[in-house]
Amino acid sequence: MQFKTKAERTRQFIIETTAPIFNMKGYEGTSISDITAATGLTKGSIYGNFKDKEELAAVAFDYNFGKIRTEIVNRSLGLKDPVEQLLVYVDFYGEVFDKIYVAGGCPLLNSAVDTDDSNSELFERVQKAMLEWHTHIFKIVTYGIRKEIFSTETNAAAFADQFVSLIEGGMLLSKTFKNKKHLNACLDLIRKMIREITN
Repeated sequence: MQFKTKAERTRQFIIETTAPIFNMKGYEGTSISDITAATGLTKGSIYGNFKDKEELAAVAFDYNFGKIRTEIVNRSLGLKDPVEQLLVYVDFYGEVFDKIYVAGGCPLLNSAVDTDDSNSELFERVQKAMLEWHTHIFKIVTYGIRKEIFSTETNAAAFADQFVSLIEGGMLLSKTFKNKKHLNACLDLIRKMIREITN
């Protein structure tokens, strides 16, 4: 077992404590006062562990997105069928919407909209995370086509675009209107898309 130093434990404490705040209030909306109040640490202590708010926001995003990634990976362990692998995402977002909603919404969507040009470091992390998700869906579909589980007429890149867009769009609509029915409708459409390409 690897033991963390006091400095490493403090840094991790700051990340875990501020990650929900950044997701709820956004990069611009989160002040240093919010950070010091939540952690109980001084401004000097915060900046002793992070060069600036940009760096802290970036690693806080990694933490928030990492929690979702870990859950998806854990649910996917041992699955070989590409249909089941795609449905992991559908089932996950259908089951955890309320939890994600209370936490401020999807960190990918929130951070992409919030940062754009204001925090290049954070925006690059968001782009990387989105690409990772899109690429994973693309690879699942490509594998399914190769194994003749999915139709050879399937455009894997377009499918991945629609898959990710429907989940993120459904999350946005359900958060905006405070009604899960919008996400459910998008998830149902994804299930239909999967059925339509399955041989």
